[in-house]
Amino acid sequence: MSIAIVFGLVCALLQFLAWQSDGRAADDAEQLIRIRSVESNLLHADALATNAFLVGGLEDPDQREQYDTAINDVFTDITDAAKAQPADREALAALIVEINDYTDAVAQARVNNRQGFPVGAEYLSGASAALRAEAMPILTNLADANTERTEDAMGGQHPIWLLLLGVLALVGLWWLNRQLAQHFRRRINVGFAVAAGIVLVVTLVAVAAAYRGDSQNDSLLSDELDTATRQAIARTAGNDAKALESLRLIKRGSGELYEEPWRTAAAVVVEKAVGSTDEEWTAYADFHEAIVKLDERDRWFSAVIQATARDEDDNETADTSTAAFEAFDNASERVVDTNGTKTSDELRSGRGLALAGSAITLLLGIVAAVAVARGIGARRKEYA
Repeated sequence: MSIAIVFGLVCALLQFLAWQSDGRAADDAEQLIRIRSVESNLLHADALATNAFLVGGLEDPDQREQYDTAINDVFTDITDAAKAQPADREALAALIVEINDYTDAVAQARVNNRQGFPVGAEYLSGASAALRAEAMPILTNLADANTERTEDAMGGQHPIWLLLLGVLALVGLWWLNRQLAQHFRRRINVGFAVAAGIVLVVTLVAVAAAYRGDSQNDSLLSDELDTATRQAIARTAGNDAKALESLRLIKRGSGELYEEPWRTAAAVVVEKAVGSTDEEWTAYADFHEAIVKLDERDRWFSAVIQATARDEDDNETADTSTAAFEAFDNASERVVDTNGTKTSDELRSGRGLALAGSAITLLLGIVAAVAVARGIGARRKEYA
């Protein structure tokens, strides 16, 4: 009887732990995408701030609104991230300090730029450098920690353990049945047969469900979550490159030092981006090459126009590197959102059924134990 009880308890526990693990995996995957979004939006804000600086004088209201939106999105995501994962709170608190320092420095740069003071460029380049040196490493560590948590949680399905447990329970029931047969001269005890049938069915169903869950998690890890993560990294590197392009032009006459970092960031985009955003990135990269050539030929004003041109209604024209980059950034954001949402939705789907399966397994274990007890009781009555 104890074999059936132990089987029911352990099998139900393994299914319950798998149910819990999938829930944690969904939460951790959302947290990972949230942290990656903070990375991307922070450098997107920097790309907007540096690009707006090229125009001089009063900042374009649309670009200022986009910058404010990006910063607000960053703080909203940080607040949500702190609520979702207590282990990240200390690092997120340190991150907020760095972001506040960055936004203060950008505000000082704007004030000086409006008044035509060259020191504004120094404030801005200093803010961008500090953002990369102080804030981005915190986000990299958070992303690494949440990647590890997500991968660990997505490995919570154990079909082999369930199979071994079922085999051990069946072997134990077979051995006990054999011992009874030697005493009562009946080869098969009905109660043991019923218990063995329950153990066999429960094992097959549990293993099949765990195998399906394990395969689904592996697929999500290598497809949707991998795509979302890679594209988020590409989007972050792309915004880094766009900001570096603007800083090159801001540092008029000595901006070449930003070209090598631009190429490093561009290489990350090429390596990580999914195929659906290749066209948008290539279009932006072509604009960048044109800007570099103009700058190298001492046609700085033409290079700035190439990066910031606006039409007669003061809207950004489609024929600029900024417009081309925005197309890449928007496409990347859609890829990240779509695949990130699909990952968490798939991990949460069917969890109610899995929890019910765990409860049913425990109940069937009790039923199998009762069957064994009745089987032994019947034999004792026959020979009493």
